[in-house]
Amino acid sequence: MNETGIAPRTTIKQLLRDRGITPTQARMQIACLLFAKSQHISADQIYKLINHDNNTVSQATIYNTLGLFSQNSLLNEVVISSGKVFYDTNLDHHHLYYTDGGELEDIAADQIKISGLPELPLGTTFDGVDVTIRVRKS
Repeated sequence: MNETGIAPRTTIKQLLRDRGITPTQARMQIACLLFAKSQHISADQIYKLINHDNNTVSQATIYNTLGLFSQNSLLNEVVISSGKVFYDTNLDHHHLYYTDGGELEDIAADQIKISGLPELPLGTTFDGVDVTIRVRKS
């Protein structure tokens, strides 16, 4: 990253290539926005931010790119409900979700201890646990 906290385009391009992702113009626009900082962001927010300067990246392209990045472990999908998903560029932590305001806040991974996971079905392996604690201000 440079002094602004934004990774150079060449670094992002190499990151995508290292994961087997072809760095198209749209993917690069999305990746540069996502990896500019650690953040929780929705597909709609990405769409608005990318298309504010007369760019024309479709919602379908954004959703497909986010899915591709998630499948390749570049970001996590934080599913709050069927219609509310955040994309998180910080991979190793859990979350507090404020139901009354819609904000998502990080919880360090070492602040949550999980004991006793269920027996896994045959033919499966453990891949991870994501914890989202829903709270509201009292």
